[in-house]
Amino acid sequence: MQKSLENKNILKSKAFKKLARLNSPKKIQDFLDTIPINKERGGETCTSPLVTLRHNKAHCMEGALVAALALKMHGHRPLLMDLKATPGDYDHVVTLFKKDGYWGGITKTNHAVLRYREPIYRDVRELAASYFHEYFLDNGRKTLREYSEPFDLDSWQQKNQHDNWISSENDLWDLGAALDSSKHHKLLNKKQIAGLRRADDLEIKAGKITEW
Repeated sequence: MQKSLENKNILKSKAFKKLARLNSPKKIQDFLDTIPINKERGGETCTSPLVTLRHNKAHCMEGALVAALALKMHGHRPLLMDLKATPGDYDHVVTLFKKDGYWGGITKTNHAVLRYREPIYRDVRELAASYFHEYFLDNGRKTLREYSEPFDLDSWQQKNQHDNWISSENDLWDLGAALDSSKHHKLLNKKQIAGLRRADDLEIKAGKITEW
């Protein structure tokens, strides 16, 4: 109860005034796109929304937390989905939302791909699969392999009272580890993997376009 009351007070603070105006997933995505990408030049980070907004830079996990908080402030459950790639490539984190019974996704990325998804997907597997063809290395090898079940940040918070995912001044490494180790499902089987075609030169070229 104490943590819940603390969060209510935090959400009314000046630090989150911008998020209070973002009353739709589209507006949240537009806002995330204005935040410069966090290239972690000073070392790896996993900051809370409070610290992310203060520093005005975010990578995919940090952006996902900001988006989840904005959704929470407007009555939605703060849900994340982890996309797992093969070794040698990076995982990606998507903030989930639901509209009229269909799933959509908000993301923070520096590239022209792995971006916002309209709420047109019947389940989270469909949504995860929509990222498959855009998930490849510079040699064209397609790498997306697994997706997590919706990960509820508030449920995680109830079990981890020591770190507040909304306003912690410390990096949220425990949260990142919990998401990574949460229940995941395979997107494709061994036979499908063996038959994959590599992305072509034009796709690879388009995939190298960056925003920041």
